[in-house]
Amino acid sequence: MSNAYLARSCERESPVKRLLQAEPVRFLLVGAVNTALGFALFTALWLSIGNRIGYLACLYLSYAGAIIVAYLLYRRFVFRSADRGALPFLRFSSVYVVSLAINTVALPALVIGFELQPLIAQAAAVVVTTACSYLGHRFFTFRAQKTK
Repeated sequence: MSNAYLARSCERESPVKRLLQAEPVRFLLVGAVNTALGFALFTALWLSIGNRIGYLACLYLSYAGAIIVAYLLYRRFVFRSADRGALPFLRFSSVYVVSLAINTVALPALVIGFELQPLIAQAAAVVVTTACSYLGHRFFTFRAQKTK
């Protein structure tokens, strides 16, 4: 093999690297990690103290725990924002307040209206809140200056 061939091979991007250049793909990957974390927190709370505090309290506590990790991951890896300080975090949190409001309506509706178990109902609600979250973060939270 010639050195020129090796140099061209190294310059080509792998399919994975090309895929990760797409912001929605990065959002879904980081979102999957964060959703798993939030769902794990919700599950742990539900199974340990849920019978004393209820599923909505478990939901609120799990959101509070996951929001900090989500902000750091979305800011750094998904939207690659250079914004720092309180204002971007407040914008980020406001998007999650909307998602939480949607989840607060959806979870009891699924538990009471459709008689689903809280864990199954929360898994279903995540689908809707994920779409709302992406749009909110993309066009509100991280709409400002970006770095490459």
